[in-house]
Amino acid sequence: QVQLVESGGGLVQAGGSLRLSCAASGRIFGAIKWYRQAPGKQRELVAGITTGGSTNYADSVKGRFTISTDNAQNTVYLQMNSLKPDDTAVYYCNFYTTWGQGTQVTVSS
Repeated sequence: QVQLVESGGGLVQAGGSLRLSCAASGRIFGAIKWYRQAPGKQRELVAGITTGGSTNYADSVKGRFTISTDNAQNTVYLQMNSLKPDDTAVYYCNFYTTWGQGTQVTVSS
């Protein structure tokens, strides 16, 4: 079973940028997604990308976040620009039933 490890989270001021990485233990065939969960809120889908390169985004992040993969398709990135305090959450990588451990993103106002 594939394993996922996220990295790249941290503390950033509003308007700043971060790039999250999700490293898979093997090549991914199929859709891989980023979710986030803020304190007291349900986990929500942020972005997804298919093996063919099709992407989708939550309305709240469209135009600010970009999901991409490396050529070997075993690392998925989430470039986050123009960050807002509302983006503060633990961000998780997901592939079917497999989840990473999450990486904390905190955006200060």
